[in-house]
Amino acid sequence: MMDTAFRRVIVIGYGKVTGEVLQHVCEKQEEYGYSLEFIEHEVHPFSVTEKICEEEGIPFHRITDKKELAAFFDKIKEGTLIISASNNFLFPASLVEKEHITIINFHNALLPEYPGRNAPSWVIYMGEKETGITWHYVTAGVDEGNIIVQKRCAVGEDVKAYELAGKLMDLAGEAFRERFADVMAACVEAKEQGFDAGRRMYRSYEVPSDGFFRLTDRPEDIYRLLRSVDYGKNDIFPPMRTMMDGREVKVLRYRKVTPDKRREEEGVLYLPLGKEALLKIKYSSV
Repeated sequence: MMDTAFRRVIVIGYGKVTGEVLQHVCEKQEEYGYSLEFIEHEVHPFSVTEKICEEEGIPFHRITDKKELAAFFDKIKEGTLIISASNNFLFPASLVEKEHITIINFHNALLPEYPGRNAPSWVIYMGEKETGITWHYVTAGVDEGNIIVQKRCAVGEDVKAYELAGKLMDLAGEAFRERFADVMAACVEAKEQGFDAGRRMYRSYEVPSDGFFRLTDRPEDIYRLLRSVDYGKNDIFPPMRTMMDGREVKVLRYRKVTPDKRREEEGVLYLPLGKEALLKIKYSSV
């Protein structure tokens, strides 16, 4: 049996990367001899993690109340590793500071850049050419802990937020599997982030460009804004808005097309994207 100080492992989060993490930790359970359980703090109707727990016999806890969740963690007495993957619960300082508890977290950007929420959106909106993921230790400050591992990827010129988020989830699962043994053995050569005290923190309520653009803006900037808030069927952000003929309209759909695809349609606007493409925007009144 592999040596580790962790007698208990708790995974908390939702979505694809959480499922991959939970599956890997489950596969390694016999090798390390820890107990394993999962917490769903944010409820999802089609939970892949709940299905994994049912199939593998992993204790499943649905704890949506923050105070109840904090109380659950506060009762932990044994050496415990908490793995936070796509999780928005902020661990209280009283928990983080306990010596017998270690918490690691996945962040979908290259810390210390883009801390906080919806990092893929801000990366696209700000025109970055490269981004990546970070697994880091959790401290009392949000996204401030020492870095365990990072992986990088390019940001394509046409990539949408949901596409980039998916690519980052794949990287997160890959990085977790690579460094799990080091975390369990407490032999990670963690790196300090080295950020400025006044660095920008991105909040969940913030929307790129405040959710509004002008038709006088560069079409490339409008296209970048629309891609930055595009999470497909997941309504992370409200529809983007602009003014047209003295009235406010909202964007229903958009796509990059070639000039030969241009058609005169009601409620459709075309903007030039260089010499060989157009930005097609379908809109309606607010």
